[in-house]
Amino acid sequence: MSDEADLANDLMAHHHLPAERATTAECEKCGDPIPDARRQAAPWATTCIECQGILEQKAKRRA
Repeated sequence: MSDEADLANDLMAHHHLPAERATTAECEKCGDPIPDARRQAAPWATTCIECQGILEQKAKRRA
């Protein structure tokens, strides 16, 4: 149960980060560049779209 709580806390923390703190230009999972459009739309994003999709699918399987 703590895994779900940790995931929820991480997601909430990312959503509340100020836009100016988002300086990550590379995905923390694969190292590919995070497109400017994604960084502008989701300034808290630390992963590319593909890796984020994988993380979300893993989270759904745990639920």
